[in-house]
Amino acid sequence: MFANGQTIIQMFEQFAPKHLAMEGDKIGLQVGTANKEVKKVLVTLDVLEEVVDEAIEKGVDLIIAHHAVIFRPLKNLRTDLPAGRLYEKLIKHDIAVYIAHTNLDVAEGGINDLMANALGLTQTEPLDILHTEQLKKIVVFVPQTHHEKVLQAMAEAGAGWIGNYSHCTFNVEGTGTFLPREGANPHIGTPGSLERVQEVRVETIVPAQLQNRVVKAMVKAHPYEEVAFDIYPLEQSGQSFGLGRMGRLEKSVTLQELAQTVKQAFGVTGVRVVGDLTREIKKVAVLGGDGNSYVSKAAFKGADVLVTGDIYYHTAHDALASGLCLIDPGHNVEKIMKEAVRELLVKKLVGGNFDTEVISSQINTDPFRFL
Repeated sequence: MFANGQTIIQMFEQFAPKHLAMEGDKIGLQVGTANKEVKKVLVTLDVLEEVVDEAIEKGVDLIIAHHAVIFRPLKNLRTDLPAGRLYEKLIKHDIAVYIAHTNLDVAEGGINDLMANALGLTQTEPLDILHTEQLKKIVVFVPQTHHEKVLQAMAEAGAGWIGNYSHCTFNVEGTGTFLPREGANPHIGTPGSLERVQEVRVETIVPAQLQNRVVKAMVKAHPYEEVAFDIYPLEQSGQSFGLGRMGRLEKSVTLQELAQTVKQAFGVTGVRVVGDLTREIKKVAVLGGDGNSYVSKAAFKGADVLVTGDIYYHTAHDALASGLCLIDPGHNVEKIMKEAVRELLVKKLVGGNFDTEVISSQINTDPFRFL
């Protein structure tokens, strides 16, 4: 059985939800329809004509990419021009294109975490926080016979997750009372009689964006016709999400040594380096894509070096003046997402007993060459 395109997108968005994206970012389904059977998915960094030709050759139904295929408003759709020709091929071959950009950068385990892991950084945290989870407390009263079932359902829906721990709840036993009125269809008791039932008060926390999903799972698992539960807003905040990562190397290295590590880790033939090559580096910031706007942020947070792409000439001078080193391996290092997203989707599809195949593009979309 092959997965529906909508199902695949929902699986992916559990990992990189849309609400993590920066405002105005060009994300989501940009071409075609996801409401169809998908036999093969292609994961790519960029949607170029060569990549579309690859998708056609390999029988792909859905492309998942990091960079938008429609970035600027279309003034026309001329098929005698390169952009129009690309869209024509996608539409003629019924290939849908879905984009995950800054939500994939920000997501835990996304591009910036992949870059940090590739360099062996520890104690990582976001370079620039964009979102902080708002937390809610959910309290539900459950008969002892269904306590475990309801607890498990809520945890699987996302409640009670704190750091590396799941199923975090507090449970108190007590007596619940209710009197079924005329027309009721109670799980326990009879209409017109006051009932006393041994129940468990289950308390847990949930990120606000998961509240509806958790409540739905809780009600479905609960035996009562009318479920008694409360939801409270909390003052404390949950997990923070943001662009870039700050972290530490296990041991100090020189800027030149780190530059060589960057080349190997990201599979590039050259990097641009700003700073004294003999300087000792311990604290490292990384950011996929264009990092010019984050140079001052990295310097302010005490980074020794920022590893990012597309650095401008004057930005490099600003970094030098602030005491921050730079290593620029180019924008294309975000290709690290291809295999990671492929593995993620394969795992989810196999878990759902789907036969949909996921492949990563073999096309090199980097426009630059080092000579």
